[in-house]
Amino acid sequence: MNDLSLPPGLISRLKAIVGERGLITDAAEQAPFVVDWRDQYHGRAAAVVRPANTGEVSRVVALLAGEAIGMVPQGGNTSLCGASVPDASGTQVVINLSRMNRVRAVDVDNNTMTVEAGCVLANLQQEADRYGRLFPLSLGSEGSCEIGGNLSTNAGGTAVLRYGNTRELVLGLEVVLPDGRIWDGLRGLRKDNTGYDLKHLFVGAEGTLGIITAAVVKLFAKPRSRATALVALDCPAAAVALLSVLRDACGERVTGYELMARVCLDLVMRHMPGTRDPFSEAHPWYVLVELCDAAPDAGLDPMLATALEGAIEAGKVRDAAVASSGAQRDALWKIREDISEAQKLDGASIKHDISVPVSRVPEFIERADRALAQAFPGVRIVAFGHVGDGNIHYNCSKAERQEAGQFFAEAPQVNHVVYEVVRELGGSISAEHGLGVLKREEIKGYKGALELELMGAIKRAFDPSGLMNPGKVL
Repeated sequence: MNDLSLPPGLISRLKAIVGERGLITDAAEQAPFVVDWRDQYHGRAAAVVRPANTGEVSRVVALLAGEAIGMVPQGGNTSLCGASVPDASGTQVVINLSRMNRVRAVDVDNNTMTVEAGCVLANLQQEADRYGRLFPLSLGSEGSCEIGGNLSTNAGGTAVLRYGNTRELVLGLEVVLPDGRIWDGLRGLRKDNTGYDLKHLFVGAEGTLGIITAAVVKLFAKPRSRATALVALDCPAAAVALLSVLRDACGERVTGYELMARVCLDLVMRHMPGTRDPFSEAHPWYVLVELCDAAPDAGLDPMLATALEGAIEAGKVRDAAVASSGAQRDALWKIREDISEAQKLDGASIKHDISVPVSRVPEFIERADRALAQAFPGVRIVAFGHVGDGNIHYNCSKAERQEAGQFFAEAPQVNHVVYEVVRELGGSISAEHGLGVLKREEIKGYKGALELELMGAIKRAFDPSGLMNPGKVL
């Protein structure tokens, strides 16, 4: 048992709410719930509670709030910033929502779907597809991450360029507040100008203001035409220039636009069996381009080919590998999706999830590369990401494994170099992963005093006792 830090009788009261299946007190059984995906944050929980419905969440929260016990909301536990695991004190209770995985309703005419927080993202994509619709949020972790966590971190992904972040995909929320009350904001309205839009306070709050238990999300017309290509380039500036060319030629059909440095392909081919290079020679940079259209015969392949041929003739592009089948399209996307896992297998790295204006992405990469090379000779930069919205995953490591541990210990100095460039370019030190524990202290140097004061005031208004995901974000 792992409940020694809880008041006497509390375990039995929790069990009375969620049942035997909904409560985990054994330390060994809690292991998957107290360690993050990257194996960077290891915590201890007084208990792991797994409610089956919103009423149970409400009763659990009210009980824990009455005992002044800290609560850690959790979904698929794929956070990259330590936001979804408890601290090491063993005094906090994890509230995992994975059992709440029902799709409550699909309104085809309103293009909405009402879903519970524990629904796995990939399952929601499949459910929308079953109704001939698209739910466009797409992440590398979509097979295990859950929509409640996606909402709590305002997840981005590979389709932001066309459909926006998760914030743009939600119309309504149901939230259990830190005192156990339930706010029912499950409205599927696209126009509702009746005061403060409360749902946007919870989206991106990383569970610090309440527990999202359900949401109304937007659906879209299902793409029936696609065209996909991996394009070889000289530099990031060429990628930004090509994006303008493609937007002029293809309009809003440009749905995916993913930048990758050559080292990304090298890592994937080294660690992910079956991966092959689409080109006969190596190139410095690549962008994965995808066009989509709801029309079944939209002529996207010739449209993309014509645009790329013109760019090649103009010297803006080195080469292009255009997918001619669904299997080839999947293979190209798999290269992009496997980068994070390949880098994890390769060893420790210092990760940065930054954003700058799209026009300044090349300048960021050039300046950060140069500054790091001067401060840390032999540094290896693995840069990739959603260049179409200015979000770059800018990861740093040493090529030799024996040097990686020592380099990882220098993370604060590495972060400072990178974040100072971000600041000078008017960017953000966290584009889509959130703050969690990882950036909780660093954000104080990159937000103004008034902005931090206002954030603190909001936290105190919703959670005056500081019990909801304590120690995260603020």
